[in-house]
Amino acid sequence: MPLWKSQPSAPAKESRPALFLDRDGVVNADRHYLADPHEVEILPGVAEAMAKARDAGYWLVGVSNQSGLGRGRFTFDDFQAVMNRLDQLLAGQGVSFDAFLYCPHAPEQNCACRKPLPGMLDEAAEILNYCASESWVVGDKKSDVQLGRDAGLGGILVRTGYGLTQEDDVVATWPHDPLVKVVDDLPAAVQYILHPGREEQL
Repeated sequence: MPLWKSQPSAPAKESRPALFLDRDGVVNADRHYLADPHEVEILPGVAEAMAKARDAGYWLVGVSNQSGLGRGRFTFDDFQAVMNRLDQLLAGQGVSFDAFLYCPHAPEQNCACRKPLPGMLDEAAEILNYCASESWVVGDKKSDVQLGRDAGLGGILVRTGYGLTQEDDVVATWPHDPLVKVVDDLPAAVQYILHPGREEQL
């Protein structure tokens, strides 16, 4: 399974909940097949929210479909440059991913790692000891929520990125699931995860 980074902030086998984060539209602005590191833009409040989750004991794990690789829209060197820039910007605000996994395949390649299939979560379990029942997947697409719920994790849809176009479908698919939430952005998602009793503030 493609792994861009594994540099845990604590011993890798220390049991913790995990926050699995989609990349484009959640952590950084979605540029549609982002291939230019100069276009990487961290969304407002994201680094601070990630730091809060880290301080609360969560692993921070990126899980990203990057079909632009499989479709030939950009090269691995382009992807690497974008990731290096993202890492640099986050580090400048005092936070980093413990691991970052990505799927490089186009949909027609029928891989086991493209969300909502569980390949990236399975790989994360080999790298980090995380507790699924206390972990969440946060993304801007229904496939992110489905990845979490199929694996027994919570799933949060954010309205940034493609989220607004996915909200009705997510709500219709999981209308009464207490582990499916829709919030404005990643800071709101972390606020809910850390303080679920304050949902009315989101």
